[in-house]
Amino acid sequence: MSLEPISIVQRGNLHSLETTLRKQWRLGQNIVLCWCWDERGLLVIFVPHYFLGNYCARHDGESGASENEAYVRELLSGRRRKTRDELFAVAVRFGVAPTFIKLDHPLEESTRVMNSVEEIIRRYGLSYVERRPVLLFDITDFSLFSSFEQASQLNSLSYSMNSAYNKLSNLGVTINFARTTTGDGYYVWNRDVHTKADRDLFLFLLLTLADNALARAASRGNTVPIIRSAFHIGSHYELYQAEGVNPSVFSYIVGDVTIELARIVDEALPGQVVLGDFSAGDAQEQGSAEFVRSCAIAATELEGLQFMDKPLRSLHCALSRDVAGNGDEGLLDVTITDKHGLTHHAFNVQASFELGERSVELGLTPEQMGQAGHTDRVRGAEKSQTRQA
Repeated sequence: MSLEPISIVQRGNLHSLETTLRKQWRLGQNIVLCWCWDERGLLVIFVPHYFLGNYCARHDGESGASENEAYVRELLSGRRRKTRDELFAVAVRFGVAPTFIKLDHPLEESTRVMNSVEEIIRRYGLSYVERRPVLLFDITDFSLFSSFEQASQLNSLSYSMNSAYNKLSNLGVTINFARTTTGDGYYVWNRDVHTKADRDLFLFLLLTLADNALARAASRGNTVPIIRSAFHIGSHYELYQAEGVNPSVFSYIVGDVTIELARIVDEALPGQVVLGDFSAGDAQEQGSAEFVRSCAIAATELEGLQFMDKPLRSLHCALSRDVAGNGDEGLLDVTITDKHGLTHHAFNVQASFELGERSVELGLTPEQMGQAGHTDRVRGAEKSQTRQA
């Protein structure tokens, strides 16, 4: 059932709200935490941009810092609209006063209007997501290429992502995806948060790599990149940075999941695909191995997709394992110790696809990793080797 369009009166309300929030935002000096409906407008809690950091900071002899951080994360998760009692409880805990924003007409409590208010509020605040799938594409040896070659490689990777998105859309798979550049690659994530969204993003990764592999085979020079890629599920904060004097409509993410991706892809080899060690599924009952198996099953639905006017006959993916390994205990576990002495675990992903009479491999085999001097261990083994990042 389609939603009723927003009336001219309510559009005026939303415009007035945006204008007032922009003034109170003060180029990023303040952020919005939450809001509640009022018959004359709405109540909003503003705090300085550094307020939450100070609130969660640990001080010598002071307890409850972890409780404060947990409270903030819960507040920044999900919808920002609160009841009046909930909003004033937040104000009391933080020791701040709500700000009243008067509108010319009462806000209509329709789904579309409330969602629009929620979207506007988020652009002037900070959000926390407990778990979300994120992937990282990193162009190998990017700094060694000329400026023209760098631009060509970024454009090529961007096209491969757009092509993968379009192919999935043609199958009725809509990825509500966002991306932000790292300079020599992209973080990509699905704004939707559910098990199917996790799998859809992983299939998006495989199709992007497939398009990239075909483009490399047909290219000359250094116009198409060799990519290192990583996929992980974890937590992050999401924010909107300013463009000029206004917050942009494009978000940025930072947190445990982006840090983990950066660490594991930094030690990946050219062409390698790595997967973080995580729990997946609606009840997080799936480990990385179970997740990839579910993706392999879902990949059968991609058969028939057109690449270069040829049908995709099959697409396979799996985690690498030791020759003698049985079950998940035989998975090869790439263990990385970063510069801070922290240990990160990842798995090596192997994939292949058949296009017409042609078979193309994606990722690296354990043998190729060994030839390049990449150490690994068998999951479940007593001893492991680590690489120093």
